[in-house]
Amino acid sequence: MKKEIHPNLFETEVHCQCGSGNVWKTISTKERISVEICSQCHPAWTGEQRIVDTEGRVERMNRRYNLK
Repeated sequence: MKKEIHPNLFETEVHCQCGSGNVWKTISTKERISVEICSQCHPAWTGEQRIVDTEGRVERMNRRYNLK
């Protein structure tokens, strides 16, 4: 095998930006990973009906059509 062609692997902590502050460890080529949604806050795993909107699309639609 050729030397020095493989990326460096790090034991990485993945941080969720949700309210639960979930953190877990994995192996990755990045030293730090930050995600917006994890299994602790995603509606598919929690069973909650919740709108996850990071760009303000829901509020913009509500204003445009006077829904709320």
